[in-house]
Amino acid sequence: MMIDFLYFQLLIVVLVIMLFTSMFRILREYERGVIFLLGRFYKIKGPGLILVIPFVQQMVRVDLRIITMDIPSQDLISRDNVTVRVNAVLYFRVLDPQKAIINIENYLEATSQLAQTTMRSVLGQHELDEILSARDTLNTDLQRILDQSTDNWGIKVTAVEIKHVDLDESMIRAIARQAEAERSRRAKVIHATGELEASKQLLEAARILGQQPEAIQLRYLQTLTEVSSDNSKIIVFPLPMELGRILQEMAGPYAPGKEDKDPDSPTEMT
Repeated sequence: MMIDFLYFQLLIVVLVIMLFTSMFRILREYERGVIFLLGRFYKIKGPGLILVIPFVQQMVRVDLRIITMDIPSQDLISRDNVTVRVNAVLYFRVLDPQKAIINIENYLEATSQLAQTTMRSVLGQHELDEILSARDTLNTDLQRILDQSTDNWGIKVTAVEIKHVDLDESMIRAIARQAEAERSRRAKVIHATGELEASKQLLEAARILGQQPEAIQLRYLQTLTEVSSDNSKIIVFPLPMELGRILQEMAGPYAPGKEDKDPDSPTEMT
């Protein structure tokens, strides 16, 4: 009987030690403990060493670090009726552990589902060109909407980043043709603008040269210098316009196309 009593005492001591040690919990710096007292919310404890009374109090750990969540690829139709697949990444953290545990059953799953539906809804209101080019604006809109929707869950959405926008092969070829046509249009506009500026400069140069006849002669000599430096077999000498006018004046009445007339000859009467 004495041995059985000793075993019973030893068992009681072991149970007390186990019960005593289970009362102490250690929470890391980024963790908080939501304490429930007989099923009702009591307080938030942590970090560090905390005391939880067994069978009376229960604790739920909550991580306060920023969580990186991948949003799966979503099929959506843009406003200009183009089917695309878009995936993104979501960054959020728990600000209020009490709301995150009490107001929502599983805040991780709820945030993921909300991000998927919000991304389909928001991107579906924009055209394909906006989805491809205005990603910063779309990311800001998604972050703002998700942050407002998860505020009652004690969650702060810090950022949303669209990663990939997948298109069909036919749409990729259409975009390539559109880009090629746009480059061709820009090239034509640039060429036309250059022709316009060149014509204005030539007009101004003609005015300056017309004011000083000596300038035309200097230009003629410069042209001869440039021609003489060429090693080609054919050399073209530009003829000054003044030389043609002088030759025409020297020809006088003997220029081709004019008939000699005797002033003493009688005039034909019709």
